[in-house]
Order: sequence, then C-alpha cells, then structure tokens
Amino acid sequence: MLDNAWLIPLIPAVSFFVILFFGKRLPKKGAEVGIAALTASFVLSLLTAIEWTGEHVPRHAVHRHTTWFEIGGIDFGAGIHVDGLTVMMLVVVTFISLMVHVYSTGYMDGDRRYTYFFAALSLFTAAMLLLVVSDNTLQLMIGWELVGLCSFMLIGHWWEEGVNSGAAIKAFITTRTGDIGLMTGIILLFFAAGRTFDIEALNREALTGGIGHGTLLIGASLLFLGVMGKSAQFPLHVWLPDAMAGPTPVSALIHAATMVVAGVYLVARLYGVFFAGFSIEVGGTNLVAIIGAITVLIAALLAFVQDDVKKVLAYSTVSQLGYMIMALGVGAWTAAVFHLFTHAFFKALLFLGSGSLIHAVHSNNMSDMGGLRKFMPTTFWTFMVGSVALAGIFPLAGFWSKDEILLGAAEDGYPIMLVVGLIGAFMTAAYMTRACYLIFAGEYRGHGHPHESPPSMAWPLRILAVPAALAGLLNAPGILLFNGWVEFEVEGVEHFLEHHDFNPMLAAGSVGVALLGVAAAAAYYYRGALNGLADRVPPLRTAHRVIVNKYYLDHLFLGIIRAIQYPVARAAYWVNQHVLDGVVNGVGKAAQRTAQVAYDVIDQRVIDGAVNGAGLSAEEGGSILRHLQTGRVQQYAALLFGAVAVLAMGLVVLT
Repeated sequence: MLDNAWLIPLIPAVSFFVILFFGKRLPKKGAEVGIAALTASFVLSLLTAIEWTGEHVPRHAVHRHTTWFEIGGIDFGAGIHVDGLTVMMLVVVTFISLMVHVYSTGYMDGDRRYTYFFAALSLFTAAMLLLVVSDNTLQLMIGWELVGLCSFMLIGHWWEEGVNSGAAIKAFITTRTGDIGLMTGIILLFFAAGRTFDIEALNREALTGGIGHGTLLIGASLLFLGVMGKSAQFPLHVWLPDAMAGPTPVSALIHAATMVVAGVYLVARLYGVFFAGFSIEVGGTNLVAIIGAITVLIAALLAFVQDDVKKVLAYSTVSQLGYMIMALGVGAWTAAVFHLFTHAFFKALLFLGSGSLIHAVHSNNMSDMGGLRKFMPTTFWTFMVGSVALAGIFPLAGFWSKDEILLGAAEDGYPIMLVVGLIGAFMTAAYMTRACYLIFAGEYRGHGHPHESPPSMAWPLRILAVPAALAGLLNAPGILLFNGWVEFEVEGVEHFLEHHDFNPMLAAGSVGVALLGVAAAAAYYYRGALNGLADRVPPLRTAHRVIVNKYYLDHLFLGIIRAIQYPVARAAYWVNQHVLDGVVNGVGKAAQRTAQVAYDVIDQRVIDGAVNGAGLSAEEGGSILRHLQTGRVQQYAALLFGAVAVLAMGLVVLT
C-alpha cells in the first residue's frame, strides 16, 4: 500500500467531480458519494499505517515514487513521499474528514446548496491529502493553494449574508498575504539548492551547508510568512475567528485536519530548512519560537471575552497552533507533531459539539444557552471530554502532548518558553471552564425547546470522544508507539527528534496549573469572586477594552489598507483616464481617419473613378444589359449558336 498512497488523495478528488456533476440526481444528493470516498481513503490510510509500522523501517527510510518531466530545460517531479509523518497525517485527515462528512448529513439537511457543500468538502480533503503526500515544494504549493481556495468557498457558503462573504474574503486576502512569502521562498530555495524543488534535497542541502546561511535565513523567513498566514500566527491570525461564519462542520475540518495545520506540517516537513535557517539550537532564540509563544498568550486572552462559542474555540485553536509552532522553535519536533495529532481529535470533537449546541438552540451565543446538560446529555459528556483534553488534564490526550512540549522547552534550555507554556495551560483551562459553565450550568436562557441532535450528528461525537480521551497513550511511558511511528528521515537533527523521558514533577506541575485555571474560573463564575473588578481598576478596564477590540489589529490593518488604497486608487484612475483612455481614444481616432481616407480617396476617387472612366457606371451598365436581356428566346438561341460556332472555329485553328 505504501507504493499506492497516491490513491488516497485521488479518491476524494474523483468524488468531487462525481458529486458536482451527478450529485443532485442521486438519492442522498451526493452525500453518499463523499462518505463512501472518505471511507475508502481512511481504510487505505489505515492499511498504509499498518504496513509502515509492520515493516519496522529504520530511521531515514522513506518510500518515494516520482515521475519526472522537463520544461524549459528544468526537471520537474510529480510524486509521493511516504514516511511516518505522512502516514500519521493521512490517518488524521481522512478520519476527521469522514466524521465531518457523516455529521454534515444531519447538520446541513435541507440546505439550499447541500450537494455543492459535499462536493467542496471532498475537494477540501483531497487538496490537504495532496499537500501531505507531495515530495516537492511545487506540488505541495498546489495543494496549499487548493486548500485556501476551498476554505474560501466553504467559509462563504452562505454568501448571501454580507458577514459570511466578508469573512471569506478576509480569510482569502490574509492567507494570500502570507502566501506571497511562501511562493517567493520556494523560488529562492529552488535556485539556492541547485534548481530543485525536491523536499528531501532541500533539507539535505540546508543541513549540510549546501545553501549559504544568509540565503537560507531569508528563504526560511519567507516560508514562515506563509506559515503565519495559513496557521493563523500573530499577527496574521485575524482571519481565523471570522471564518466561523461558515457552517460548523467546515470549522471542525479547518481547525482539526486541514488548512490551519498545513502551516505546522510545512515547518515539520521542511524542518531541515527551518532548523538551519533559524539556527535552532539548545537555549537559543529564534523567530519561530517567539512568534509561537506570542500567539499562545494573545489568543488565549481573546478567548475569555467571546460570547460566540465557535469563536472561543477558534481562539483556542490559534493558541494551540502557537504551542505547536513554539515547540518546533525550541527543537521539540516530535512533541509538536504529537500535539498536532491529539489536538485534531479533541478540537474536531469540540467544534462538532458546538454545532450540536447551535443546531439545538439556533444561536451561536453562550448567553442564549445555559442548563443544556439535562437537554443534551450526549453533547454534554462528549463536549466535557473534549474540554478536559484541551485543558491538558491527566489522563486525556491533551495532557500527554502538552506535557511533551513543556518537557522539550525545559530540557532544551528554553525556560521562558516553559513559562509561556504553563501560563497558556492555566488560561486554556480557565476559558474552557467559563465556556462549559455558560453552556451547561444554570437555567436555559434561550428561546424554543433545546433537544439532543439526531444520530447522524451524535455518533461522530461519540466516536471522536474515544481518541480525544485515549490517543495520548500512544506516547505514554512504556508504550512510545507514536515516537517511532513518525521518525524524521533527514540526518542532522536527530537530537531534537528524540523523545524526552517522562518527568513526573513537571507533569504534576502542569496539571496543577491547569486545575488552578479551572478553580479560578469556577470562583469567578460560580461564586462571583472578583466580579466587576475590571470596571473598578482603570488599568484592568483599559486592558479589557484592548482585548475586546482584538488589540486593534483589525483597525490597524484596515487603516494601512485604506492608507494605501486611496492613493493607489487615485493613481490608477489617473492612469486610466490619461494613459489607457488616451491610447484607446487615439486608436479610435486613427481608425476613423483611416476609414475616411479609404472612403474619400480609394473608394470614391480610385475605384469609382476607374469604373466610371471605363463607361461601366451603374446607369450605363444597366443600358447595355437591357439590350442583352430582352426576354426573346430566339435571340438567346442565336447568341448561343454564335458562341458555339466561334468556339468550334477556335478549336479548328488551334489543331
């Protein structure tokens, strides 16, 4: 199966076309095609994982199949690159997408663009899978851009409402801003590495000194700009919370298995480039770790002031992505990838759980919820599993992966990043406690009659709750299956790929910090402790206002855009009026004059003059024809006979 991993992205790609062209004629309007395709891809991914694990392949082993072709004297490759990281991502993407497809049959039931939604969902998954299996940066970029296109389509699914189309445009433009860096970085590294897009070659050249450090630093920085856009890192994180305007199943897929994890995957896949470019070393400081740490904190703070349950989870995703990027920046490669793995399950569970809540109360706002525990037991228990896992409390999945990140920061000489991680853990537990209290405690504050979701939505929640609780055990002490599963193939970074031994003291400390977060939030919301403190203390009031306004980044970006937009628009208008219109008007006038000359000189004087001079004017020509066309048959016969006689005489003379 390792040799045929290309089938895994191909199947949902074919599903996209089948649903698009034939979906409306099918009994389930195309949903059955998408579910069947993702089931097949998931089964093939599991078979690939089993074969990969069963081979006990040594470090640096990789399965590759590339087809080469030449364009303009440059060799291009299109192929697959299968190693432990690829296999892990294939399993995660196909499983989460399958759950989202099944869930969507209930959530999107009756939607006006039901078939289109499932077609776009299949293409979204296919694009991410293409990105994952790519063996070169050019092919990876195609999958990267397709993921961005699909997110635009799905975020703006209900485009009739301005807020939805605006959110889709904002996401598209913000991520495209980062993608300028990605494309430029790919081109720069192509020439710097000897005219190759091959990912393995780029990592090797970076780690062996084949690319100068200055060039490598610029190339890695440009690539990281793309990562900041796609994985919503500060300051390009502003698009992700607005993307919640799309249907909730899309939010689950974006936050758990596609789109935003693409940036983390890119850093992990091209780790040789980032490692050497940013000089990642024990105790060093680099851009990757700094941006990740900032993102952890600023996003967690924003989650506290949201009423929309999906935006709470969105800022939570931004913060958790910051954890992953920070881990890569401190050299904890395995920890970052492991957190990506566990986060996919509990974040998909939480988003689909929020969709179940919204489906029941017809509102995104937690202020319209409350007391839903007794109305929605399945949603309640599964949402709690996801929340506890996200908070990093033992023994659920988030605990093991978060602990790996903290351990990596501590043992690789990054004490500041360890402190950031612990503060982030405290805030994560606190804002999730707040959310659970507002949603499930007290009395119902909304309208209508809340109810549990249908089986098509409830069963994906139950299934996802299992890995959300247990997936972390794959790297628990004495098991360590995950660490061997995703071993990286590039030599030169082995020190940062090793699993750190479990540290009970640090683990207990991180759990204690998380429990303090739970206790602080409980004291504030359940007991009303320190209630209204922010209003009484001016610095806190100012800080609260800054956070509510999202650090004024949207105002800043819009101000910059407007500052650039108006002079550029005026300059463009001047060019249009004086240059483009001048050229068009000049061509029009030249054509008019040419036509006038052609009529006056060529037609009237030359052609008509020649005809009139030969006596063949219309009037004279008509008089001649009147003598020839008399209507007398005898005259016509005489002319015919005379012509035949002249022809015969001519033939006799010639012979």
